[in-house]
Amino acid sequence: MNSRRLLAALLLVACPEVARAADVAIPSSDRRVEVHGFVSPGFIATTGSNYLAKSKRGSFEFTEVGINFTVPITDKLRSGVQLFARDLGPVGNYAPRADWFYLDYRFEDYFGLRAGRVKVPFGLYNDSSDVDAARVPILLPQSVYSIRDRDFLLAQTGVEVYGRVRMGVLGALEYRLYGGTIHLDIQTQTTVNAQVANLDVPYVVGERLLWETPIEGLRAGGTLQALRIDTDILVPNLPPLSVGIPAVMWVGSVEYAFHDLLLSAEYSRWIVRLESSNPTLVPPARPISERAYAMGSYRINDWFQPGMYYSLYYPDVNQRSGREAVQHDIAATLRFDINHHWLVKLEGHFMSGTAALTADLNDGRQPSTLDRNWGVFLAKSTVHF
Repeated sequence: MNSRRLLAALLLVACPEVARAADVAIPSSDRRVEVHGFVSPGFIATTGSNYLAKSKRGSFEFTEVGINFTVPITDKLRSGVQLFARDLGPVGNYAPRADWFYLDYRFEDYFGLRAGRVKVPFGLYNDSSDVDAARVPILLPQSVYSIRDRDFLLAQTGVEVYGRVRMGVLGALEYRLYGGTIHLDIQTQTTVNAQVANLDVPYVVGERLLWETPIEGLRAGGTLQALRIDTDILVPNLPPLSVGIPAVMWVGSVEYAFHDLLLSAEYSRWIVRLESSNPTLVPPARPISERAYAMGSYRINDWFQPGMYYSLYYPDVNQRSGREAVQHDIAATLRFDINHHWLVKLEGHFMSGTAALTADLNDGRQPSTLDRNWGVFLAKSTVHF
């Protein structure tokens, strides 16, 4: 843990007076900069195996902190940026980064254009996964929204076309089309037996269509994304290994919100090809992963909101036997809103299968040798403004 990085990050959002000082008028305009921030420390403990951090003995390496600024430059042009830091086991260590930034010009409701580091609209919740206060669970279903991969799945650097088209009695259609590249952090990709020397994403392209049906609160949609990752891997006593990973991912989504009830479900498949400069060492492969969940929550009153979900993950649909080939996750969450700016969450998971576990966090032990059934307990407190 780097205490100086943590102190700098906390100072960004722990001093509301500094944030309010940034809420100043733009010259020659009555428009004002909107400033929002959050501090979200957490705790994770597991039985059987380490997950996300050295969690068997309990870990406080489960913290996020951020501040964002948005400003309406004209009636149609907006700009924004979020600075973010986190500590998640071996990932982050409070290194500050520009989480997202953009210029957004909305010509009409049915057509707009964004450019910069723009959030990726993958499924229902990826583009809001950085807002803990916007949801009930601490961990979104990890089969679809992996927190470990957040740094390079949240946003892409490029352009996006978006809009919302009204269709009369048929409801409305929201669309987002994007293309660009994704930044990958080499430091987080080093493993026990190999070192990643280079990571590059030549392209990422995708779309999300959401249909707001005539039934109030019901929406359904689909997401499609294609990308390619090129990397060089250094293995001891071997020449450098070049690996290419083209992938296509899709998600089918449905959500129903009625008063204080929220229900959602998503099904996804990721089709990945593996190409390498040494087929003997890394033979060609085409695994297809299967991912799905069903989730519900209910706001009982202004301060209490429980929720549950079931999440399923198969890394390879053609290999379904063995504890390492599956991850069943049953989660329950209690959310307490202490006031408008402070919330506390408690969450428990029963896990069956070890597909989400890694050897790096478990002293080199492979997932096939770890306990089949294990549990996760999380606690998180978020202050936001």
